Amino acid sequence: MNKALILVVEDDRPIRNLIVTTLKTHDYKYITAENGSSAILEASSHKPEIILLDLGLPDMEGVDVIKKVRTWSNVPIIVISARSEDVDKIEALDAGADDYITKPFSVDELLARIRVTQRRLALIQSGEEQEQAVFVNGELKIDYTAGSTYLKDKELHLTPIEYKLLCLLSHNVGKVLTHTYITQQIWGSSLENDVASLRVFMATLRKKLQPDKDGMQYIQTHIGIGYRMLKI
Repeated sequence: MNKALILVVEDDRPIRNLIVTTLKTHDYKYITAENGSSAILEASSHKPEIILLDLGLPDMEGVDVIKKVRTWSNVPIIVISARSEDVDKIEALDAGADDYITKPFSVDELLARIRVTQRRLALIQSGEEQEQAVFVNGELKIDYTAGSTYLKDKELHLTPIEYKLLCLLSHNVGKVLTHTYITQQIWGSSLENDVASLRVFMATLRKKLQPDKDGMQYIQTHIGIGYRMLKI
């Protein structure tokens, strides 16, 4: 896998140096920005393949940077922030961020999130995510054309809502989807009852995808935020 060009947006010098050193050690290309205005300029001029973004920037909120970048680019954005409240995570993800890491973070976690993002980016760039007729992830297979789902080559009997949820997650594999985004995609609204229904449908779907306690976990819950399909 080719190493991506990564834009690091961080005003805290020790943290920025840690991230840059990590990227350099693992042969990633990188550019840096210390504030929101510079981040937007670098993103538009250098076209990075991934952005690592702090939310607490000296000249503007990181969420505003996300919204600005999203007006012209779908570049994956991984937020790295000391803000650990669910409301901050949801705001960033709903604004268009692809992932969220809370400070303090481990170098191994950062590298793992970058690798997941790269795999998803590779799927998008190759067109497989939009055009493939069959999605395969571990022992899970979805035949989009036939509208069928298989686990260990045995067909799963899913309700229409469960199937729509599974397809939505599979088309965004590796990305955290918020409750608001999912309910709007499935039901066209994001009322309290919709979120409650989502939890029920997601629970039944997970049982079907993981009938054995020791089986593969395909769906990861981000409590208070949403769900992510893991790349197996």
